[in-house]
Amino acid sequence: MANLDKALLDRLMKLLVETGALQFGEFTLSSGVKSTYYLDGRKASYHPEGAYVIGQLVYQALEGTGAEAVGGLTMGADPIAVGTGIVSHQKGKPLAVFSVRKEPKEHGTRKLIEGSLPDKPGVKVAIVDDTMTTGASLAKAASTVEEAGCKVVKVIAIVDRMQGGVEALRSKGYDVQVLIDLDKSGKLRPSAQP
Repeated sequence: MANLDKALLDRLMKLLVETGALQFGEFTLSSGVKSTYYLDGRKASYHPEGAYVIGQLVYQALEGTGAEAVGGLTMGADPIAVGTGIVSHQKGKPLAVFSVRKEPKEHGTRKLIEGSLPDKPGVKVAIVDDTMTTGASLAKAASTVEEAGCKVVKVIAIVDRMQGGVEALRSKGYDVQVLIDLDKSGKLRPSAQP
């Protein structure tokens, strides 16, 4: 597990509040579960500073994994992957960036995976997403790239709602890392995941 810059983690937690990504009220999540808070991670990851801070943290988390590319399900993963790709370029160790569609295009190449993913078997990839509840979106992205011949070396969630996603993904054999935990009361803190 990579050591992450505490100042960047603290700034990211502040950005999640400042950008309005963390909201309180009555919400129904995509899983159908009712919640008194909602995290729209895109409000932070599409923010210029947020994309940069997240890119720095994900890049740190990927050190030593051998990852050659980073991506995940569109839209949540897109700014995270691009931010990480830019940071990797700045560090002189560029990572390819890709996006996994939920459904194949009906025209053109009809691809499920878009972007600069190298076209060779065994490419080592990291799967990312902004928010994790059950881990289903991360698992779908991982299985899609595995079917395309890639090897998933890391799965990273920016925020974990702490509702079983880490355990579900680890049970499938994935190396999972979470940057920030969001507890049942809606409180953010650096992740305690080992």
